[in-house]
Amino acid sequence: MEERAEERPSGNDRSFPETVDEFAPPQKASNFLLDTAKKSHNMARVPQSKTADSPYKVQVLDRALAALAILANSQSDCSLAELCPALKLHKSTVHRLMMVLEQHRLVVKNPETGRYRLGLRLYELGSRAIEGLDLRGRARPYLDRLQAEFGETVFFCILDEGQVFYVEKVESQRSVRTACTVGSRAPAYCTAVGKAMLAELPEAEVSKIVRRWGLKPVTPNTITTASALKEELKKVRARGYAIDDEEKEEGLRCIGAAVRSHSGKLAAAMSVSGPAFRMTKERVPEIGRALMEAAGELSAELGYQAAPTELVQSAAN
Repeated sequence: MEERAEERPSGNDRSFPETVDEFAPPQKASNFLLDTAKKSHNMARVPQSKTADSPYKVQVLDRALAALAILANSQSDCSLAELCPALKLHKSTVHRLMMVLEQHRLVVKNPETGRYRLGLRLYELGSRAIEGLDLRGRARPYLDRLQAEFGETVFFCILDEGQVFYVEKVESQRSVRTACTVGSRAPAYCTAVGKAMLAELPEAEVSKIVRRWGLKPVTPNTITTASALKEELKKVRARGYAIDDEEKEEGLRCIGAAVRSHSGKLAAAMSVSGPAFRMTKERVPEIGRALMEAAGELSAELGYQAAPTELVQSAAN
């Protein structure tokens, strides 16, 4: 299966493209070949600084992860006949791949239909990964406080690969609630937590995220141009918190604020979400101030020291 590497913006580029389509086409990733004439091969140590953008590739891992991604995005179990064209691989290759994934409980095969779905081993690994985040435990008291104060659902999220990843949730006890669950993902550009986190990043990094994921309309209120997103993030920085005004889901309004680490860089974000008829526009400033206070206290607990100008701005809001 042919892989493509993402285009990197130049270090001096601090501007957004006007639309996603204006980005140049991605470059092909490099392939590494073994010298088959030798019986053994000297493998150099891979530097620890290599990231997701690294050109190093292990074909079988790429294929396995692609198969898991297909199953994760499917609305129902998948058959071999459906996986083969999606992976662009021969049936025998996909069958061997699924057998190994099944042995490790990463996928489960229905014995009656022969169709595959994700296995619980992935849940076990994901749960341990989330539990390993020290942020989650430290954030919980602040999330509980916000939920008790406003009675709405409170989320705690991180930015992962340019998407919002929901790490923790304190559910509202009211009858109308939000549907997002811990472990799910959402676009950053149309969520309050996402925009709060994007506002903490350099513009070149935001451009890279926009290029990768696009700006697809989700509701009539969704931001769909890079210039509009740029202006929105300016407002977030000036205001101190972000607003999702029915941009991800009609009838749902959210307010989010970023959490910083000891270095001053983005660590996470928290939000209060609820139906627009309860989360009225008149309540937004009040909720925004409470979020900024909670996010600021958690940031301080993580070792972040706010600059004097930030303290003045927080007091003014």
